[in-house]
Amino acid sequence: MKVLSLISGGIDSPVASALALEQGAEVEFIHFDNMPFSDGRALEKVRQILKLLSEEFNRKFNLYIIPHGETQKEILNCVERKYTCVLCRREMFRAAEIVAKEIGADALLTGESMGQVASQTLHNLRAEFGVNALPVLRPLLGMDKLEIEVLAKKYKSFKLSILPGMCCNLVPDKPATKARVEQICQEEMKFDAAALAKDAVRKKKVEVIGTK
Repeated sequence: MKVLSLISGGIDSPVASALALEQGAEVEFIHFDNMPFSDGRALEKVRQILKLLSEEFNRKFNLYIIPHGETQKEILNCVERKYTCVLCRREMFRAAEIVAKEIGADALLTGESMGQVASQTLHNLRAEFGVNALPVLRPLLGMDKLEIEVLAKKYKSFKLSILPGMCCNLVPDKPATKARVEQICQEEMKFDAAALAKDAVRKKKVEVIGTK
C-alpha cells in the first residue's frame, strides 16, 4: 500500500507514519506550510524528523510542501471565526487528496487522536469527514497522549517533535468543538473551497529527503 502522510512536526503524525512504515507501507509526506502565520520552524522540524525516519527505515522520502497561508487568509476573511480550524482541516484534506491521486497513493494517513485538540473532537472529525474519496487512515485515533509519546520515543522522533516551533497562530480563542456538518457546509459556501485547494497544490514544492 502507498499512503500520503499529513505531517506537521508535532508528536503524533511522525508516530503514525512510523507505524505505517513498520507495516511495510510505502509512505510519502505532505506538509502544509502556514507562513506567514507560523515562524518556519515547523517545516524545519519536519525535515529533521524525515531524515531520522529515513535512517531508521533505510528509505528516502518525497516531501510535498503546500503553501497554506493564502488558503488560511481566505478562510479567515470569509467565515465565522470559531469554525476556521475545521474548515482549514477540510482544505488540507482536499489538497492532500489531489496530491495523493497524482502520486498514485491508496490512502491518506494522519496522526489524529480523539479529542486532543479542538479539531479532533468526535463532532469535528465527523464534520471534516466526507471531503475525501480516498480512505483516511488514523492509526492513533484511540490512543492517549502517553501511549503516543511512548511510541515517539521508540521511533526516536520525540526529542525532535517537542522542539520549539509555532505551527499556526490563527487558532481562535474559542474554537468550535461540536461543529455540525450542515454548519460547516454552509460556511464553506462562502468561498471556493475546490479552487483554493487546486491553487495551493499548483504552488507546491517537492523535496527528497534521505540518501537511500
